[in-house]
Amino acid sequence: MAIALLSVGLLGILVFLLGANVSRVRQSVAVTQHEAEADPESRLRKAIRAHGNCIEYVPMLSLMILAIGLAIPMLMSKWIVALMLAAVASRYVHAAGIITGGSIYSANLMKQIGAAGTYLTGLILSVILVIRALSLF
Repeated sequence: MAIALLSVGLLGILVFLLGANVSRVRQSVAVTQHEAEADPESRLRKAIRAHGNCIEYVPMLSLMILAIGLAIPMLMSKWIVALMLAAVASRYVHAAGIITGGSIYSANLMKQIGAAGTYLTGLILSVILVIRALSLF
């Protein structure tokens, strides 16, 4: 359960750091906020997109990680622990890829790795929960 709590805590930190980054960048925008939000390469647009994308995935990942931590605390194998930490790392890598990349529309390796890691770990976490639920019937 400690790894589940650590994972969710790290995801929470990411959400709030990205939110604080949006506020920080908004204050430093020299052009109007509307113009900055429209430019796919502006720091503001990237900050908003990184935070928004994080918010799209972190709640479900957090719920699944906590559910697994509660449902199978004694069966937490090393690969499940690694999976949880990989899900967290994927979100951090993806956010960094958005913030440090060029246009939000252009692909870059960090965004691709982060997205693929999120989809893969999220799907596996979901399957683990379904298997655990079926074993309770």
